[in-house]
Amino acid sequence: MKEKSDIAVVGLAVMGENLILNMESKGFTVTAFNRSTDKVEKFVNGRANGKNIRGAYSIEEMVASLSKPRKVMLMVKAGKAVDDFIDLLVPHLEAGDMIIDGGNTHFPDTDRRVKYVESKGLRYIGTGVSGGEEGALTGPSIMPGGSPSAWNEVKPIFQTISAKVEGNAPCCDWVGENGAGHFVKMVHNGIEYGDMQLITEAYQLMKVMLGMSADEMHKVFKEWNEGELSSYLIEITRDILAFKDEDGTALVDKILDTAGQKGTGKWTAVSALDQGIPLTLIGEAVFARCLSALKEERVTASKTIKATQPAFKGDKKQFINDLKEALYASKLVSYAQGYTLMKAAAEEYGWNLNYGGIALMWRGGCIIRSAFLGKIKEAYDKNPELSNLLLDPFFKEKVEKADKAWRNVVATAIANGVPIPAMASALIYFDGFRSERLPANLLQAQRDYFGAHTYERIDKPRGEFYHTNWTGRGGDTASSAYNV
Repeated sequence: MKEKSDIAVVGLAVMGENLILNMESKGFTVTAFNRSTDKVEKFVNGRANGKNIRGAYSIEEMVASLSKPRKVMLMVKAGKAVDDFIDLLVPHLEAGDMIIDGGNTHFPDTDRRVKYVESKGLRYIGTGVSGGEEGALTGPSIMPGGSPSAWNEVKPIFQTISAKVEGNAPCCDWVGENGAGHFVKMVHNGIEYGDMQLITEAYQLMKVMLGMSADEMHKVFKEWNEGELSSYLIEITRDILAFKDEDGTALVDKILDTAGQKGTGKWTAVSALDQGIPLTLIGEAVFARCLSALKEERVTASKTIKATQPAFKGDKKQFINDLKEALYASKLVSYAQGYTLMKAAAEEYGWNLNYGGIALMWRGGCIIRSAFLGKIKEAYDKNPELSNLLLDPFFKEKVEKADKAWRNVVATAIANGVPIPAMASALIYFDGFRSERLPANLLQAQRDYFGAHTYERIDKPRGEFYHTNWTGRGGDTASSAYNV
């Protein structure tokens, strides 16, 4: 074992332990620390036994074990715990040392912490780490941002332990200053919410409307995973549907239909509202989880409010093919919306995001890895200023091809009373995005009528605002024109 460790990891929950084992397996010497030192003892004498991993039982011992410039990676619960550890670490570190937050932190907190840590002469990285416990152990997607000068110091470690795709390209690269890394990870998680909701809607249509068993659905998802829908989430859905409980029945059918969430999807939706970006699909995915949590109310409503009973009479095989098309098109919309949010944030915060590079980082190791991410990279390589992925020839062709099938799925679901909020919202966004004229002219007239908020005219230059005295009693005074 080296006299000094290359990096220290604080926090010995599943992700922390697995990242340490990943780092050690790639040739790095790691110091493991946890506030509850009994976990350190258990880890170094258990999974880390005989490896180039040393345990530390105090902050002082951990810092003393590190080569300079020191690198300390926090894998602790987002929020106060991160701030607490920063305050504990700062007095023991020297100029140029680095603190790394690898948790699911809200990007404004990372912005704040970068400024604070840099004011102490230190450097700070806030990095998204995606892939769950398996990814942490075998190769995650890593999205670092923060103090730019820290990147070259941690790059050899991060790119070595990250997932690799074609040509041994690492699923890790510098994202940008301040909270850029955690922002991109937040959008990743929002897209993850959307993907999961879309898949569950396809499952619900097959189960409730088509009356398919878990084994039958397993075969469908197995086939889908061998084509353009191939992705990690389709793959694990295939496996979940095949998994049997002790009595030989499908375990998934015994799981309570209430979903949890840790907030990253909500952060994405709130950020979209702040930026004025129509992130409709991800918003619906978040609200779908909220609705699922109202289990008792839903049970009561199901007994008191008459519901439409699904009665599918069409061609089952054709509908499953249509469902595949609708799912794929909806996924494309989800990514298109997520990328428009990143572009708006980059402009707002002065980040120079590499959109193709982000897609490359998501191609391996992470939860949303899927076959078409390479097409996103190609789209931005061809046109770095692309305003919306749906305008790229590949994506345009795919959504146009799916149009008829997509509409059939949404209309059939609505007619049969099966809720598919994400898939429907994706189609509605698609229709709105390609509409030359929307009814916002009437909306703006309403705003001007009751609040003198003014409007622009189609027969006048953009940027000129007008107010009408609609009632004859309002006068000519208008409110100032602005957008939030």
